[in-house]
Amino acid sequence: MVLAIRDVGERDLDAVLAINNAAGEGILPMSQAQLRHFYDTADYFRVAEADGYIAGFLIAVREDSDHDSPNFLWFRERMDQFLYVDRIVIARSDRRHGLGRVFYSDVLSFAEVRVPKLNCEVFLEPRDDATLLFHGSFGFQEVGQQRMPESGRNVCMLSKDLCSFVFVRERYLDKGGLPDLPWLRPRQREQANGEHNA
Repeated sequence: MVLAIRDVGERDLDAVLAINNAAGEGILPMSQAQLRHFYDTADYFRVAEADGYIAGFLIAVREDSDHDSPNFLWFRERMDQFLYVDRIVIARSDRRHGLGRVFYSDVLSFAEVRVPKLNCEVFLEPRDDATLLFHGSFGFQEVGQQRMPESGRNVCMLSKDLCSFVFVRERYLDKGGLPDLPWLRPRQREQANGEHNA
């Protein structure tokens, strides 16, 4: 398998929506309008391309996003700076191959030079011990629970302290910013004419 983790492109959106809405009860459905909003605004939106097809994706936003998810807002009420993983979805046919671990390694690398915390949530109804253990293996800790207003489902709020951030802040962010290197640049968004902007 040839695997690439890359920023999402406009050509990927139909596949992303199909994977999301076929994922099952552990992932909330997404409309085309919601997907377009993420495409236009998400700080991190990457896909896994495996042998030329989209096998999964991860979307994450910073604390100043206009995202209206009740789980995102729960974190924003309690924390100043963070990256929030709104969703990670792997196509059913590509699960159990380690793509979730690849995505989390990538988003951790993205987050640790920008924010002190990486946040997400896991549904507790129905309980998914495999997902809770997966997050625990990456060092996430439960920082609370809440019942989602629309669905009434209980969720576990998870946060991971990013220990590298203090070093990065003191050496770079407080002294002019990150070096101009490809892996440190913000997400490049496609424009209609094929150009890119940050």
